[in-house]
Order: sequence, then C-alpha cells, then structure tokens
Amino acid sequence: MYGRITVFNFLQNRNSLKRLASWKVSDDFWARVEPLIPKPQRDPSKTYQRKAGGGRKPQAPRKVFEGILYVLRTGCQWKALPKSEFGSSSSVHQYFLDWEAAGLFEQLWQKGLLEYDEMEGIAWEWQSLDGAMVKAPLALESVGRNPTDRGKKRQQAQPADGSERGSALHRYQRRQHA
Repeated sequence: MYGRITVFNFLQNRNSLKRLASWKVSDDFWARVEPLIPKPQRDPSKTYQRKAGGGRKPQAPRKVFEGILYVLRTGCQWKALPKSEFGSSSSVHQYFLDWEAAGLFEQLWQKGLLEYDEMEGIAWEWQSLDGAMVKAPLALESVGRNPTDRGKKRQQAQPADGSERGSALHRYQRRQHA
C-alpha cells in the first residue's frame, strides 16, 4: 500500500510540474505578442462576392502562432504539422507568410533585443560576426564523384562500328534524302 501511494504522488507531482513544450506560448509571452499580430483587413478597392464574415472562421491567432513555433522548433515540413492540434497546415503557413510580410517577426526580434538590453545590457559598440560559406575541403575525397554526373552525353562511349551518333532529327533528314 505504501508503494502505491508513493507512485500516485510521484505521478501527480510530475504532471503538475510539467513544463510547457518548446512551441507552447505562455500567457505572459502571449500578452506581449498579441498586440503585434496584424489584424486581417479587406482591401477597399476590391469587390467581394461574400459579405464580411462569410466563409470559414479564421483560426485563433494563438494556435496559429504556436503552430509556426512548432514548425520552427521541430524543423518539420508545413504539411507535417499536426492538424488535430493546430488546424490546417496550409492555413498556418498562409498566416506565416502574411505575418512575415507585415513584419511581425522583425518586430518580435526588435522588442526582444530591447527587452534583453534593458535586463542584461548589450554592448552595442562592439559586435562581431563570423561565418563560413565554403565547401568542406575533404568532402570530395570521402564521398567520391557526384552520382548525378555519371551519364553525360559527351562522356558516353561511341558505337562499336565507329560511327558517330547524331541527333534523331539528323538521322531523319538523312533518310529523307536517300
């Protein structure tokens, strides 16, 4: 009986102390993100067949934002986004494209930098950048030639009778003149 109570207490504590998944947004963070989310607007110069509010209801911005974070954190393809948790992957992707065009993610980055600068301080007068955009020097030795380059026409062997290969059009024209 003592063992069961301990296991029960352990499971209860484990569930209560569970951390948020890395793509879940806390209420505090969402309170800072939500004002930056662009509101959908209809183009006044267009004529629409449906009235405003017609069609499918828009997805909740928080779920869409969490879906975008899920793709960014896991590295999965948009089509692999769990529909049961985030809704249509194509809708989430379209929101991502719209929000990116509206500058949402740049605003988030700027606000994050400013907040970090207030908390810890950023040495703005000294910055450094490092990167490498070259092929690995020993990569070709370990993997060999590119397999897609093996069937080039110029490198193919000639026919056994020594005649040259010509294009199909050239052969057709020779038959017409003979």
